[in-house]
Amino acid sequence: MKTKRRLVQFGFLALTIVGVYVLKGNAERWCPFGGVEAAYMYFSQGQMLCSLGVSNFYILGAVLILTLLLRRVFCGYMCPIGAISEWLGAGAKRLGIKPWKIPPKADRVLSLGKYAVLAIVLYFTLKVGELMFRTADPCYALISRHGEDITYWAYIVSGAIVAGSLFIVIPFCRWFCPLAAVLNVFSKFGLARIRRNESSCIDCGKCARVCPMAIPVSTVKQVTAARCMSCMDCLDSCPELKGGALVWGPAGSTRSWSQGVLIAVVFGVVVSAVAAAYFAPLPSYVWERGERPAEVASVDLQIHNLTCRGRATMLTQFFIDRDDMFELPGYVKVEAWPGPGIARARVFFDPSQTSAEAIKQAITEPYFNAAQDGDVLGEGIWASSPFIIEGYGVDDIVPDPTPAP
Repeated sequence: MKTKRRLVQFGFLALTIVGVYVLKGNAERWCPFGGVEAAYMYFSQGQMLCSLGVSNFYILGAVLILTLLLRRVFCGYMCPIGAISEWLGAGAKRLGIKPWKIPPKADRVLSLGKYAVLAIVLYFTLKVGELMFRTADPCYALISRHGEDITYWAYIVSGAIVAGSLFIVIPFCRWFCPLAAVLNVFSKFGLARIRRNESSCIDCGKCARVCPMAIPVSTVKQVTAARCMSCMDCLDSCPELKGGALVWGPAGSTRSWSQGVLIAVVFGVVVSAVAAAYFAPLPSYVWERGERPAEVASVDLQIHNLTCRGRATMLTQFFIDRDDMFELPGYVKVEAWPGPGIARARVFFDPSQTSAEAIKQAITEPYFNAAQDGDVLGEGIWASSPFIIEGYGVDDIVPDPTPAP
């Protein structure tokens, strides 16, 4: 079982490294914790934190579904930091370095650290509106390609995790990972669990000693601890496994499920989430003005320089919501997918009051910023639009099938 899990861990780690360093992809948009950080701003303001995307929500949803089915399986099979930490610990043991035994009371106290880290990260992220701690994030140190936006703190934290993993079993995953704090809430209700048959168990205690999460498997009838990551190390160590002393599967089942079922579910859910992110992408920026009329039209635009939510805010604040000769009357709604190169935007409007041509003019024509307090573009000046619309002048209005509320 451990061999299969190691292969799955290696597969996800290799996929991450190839995606970042070979394909030059933005792995940060596939981090489930990014979905946690971005959720409040997106659902309350319609804005996505820069460098993140709605793909973060898809992968977060997949991880939460897996957690409800299989407990913290993300930590045991998918997380690159968890995999590296485990491998370091296993290597240290082969070199004769015995892991430190942490007293249960100290372990419980330290386990609260992840909730403190989660609270601090979310508080400052929401307060500032940016990913305040990404420059000190050990995972970002792995996926950032070590650019200018990473600081020495990321290497300090990463070094501490590496050093700690040589002497303590996965310390970051157990005590300080903020995503683990989120997953614990869902893992408590996980469908699959380890169950111990007291009539077959010989009370050797091996299952408890090998558990990386320090769960006292040998003293409970079934493992309901939220921190269980379904690694199945306890089953691997059980001398009475064939006799049914330990089984893994859904609550109430008397038969043990194969680890292959777990791996198949993991890959099925993850592939589905990735496919959904590509084929049904949610807009990462949404802005709406006025009440939706009975008849609504829309225009799809391919826009240059719509790179992040800051540019999307500028698009709506100064060019679509302008009050000069190119003012757009009536209802307007913008859905945008900011990104490098040519980005996609869809503008909904009342066709009885404006047109697709007027939308394009508003986005691309210079805007006179009158003298008003608080204007960020300056006062009493002409501001040129940074946006260029691909194929400008093509009238591609299409009816919006969504009925008015």
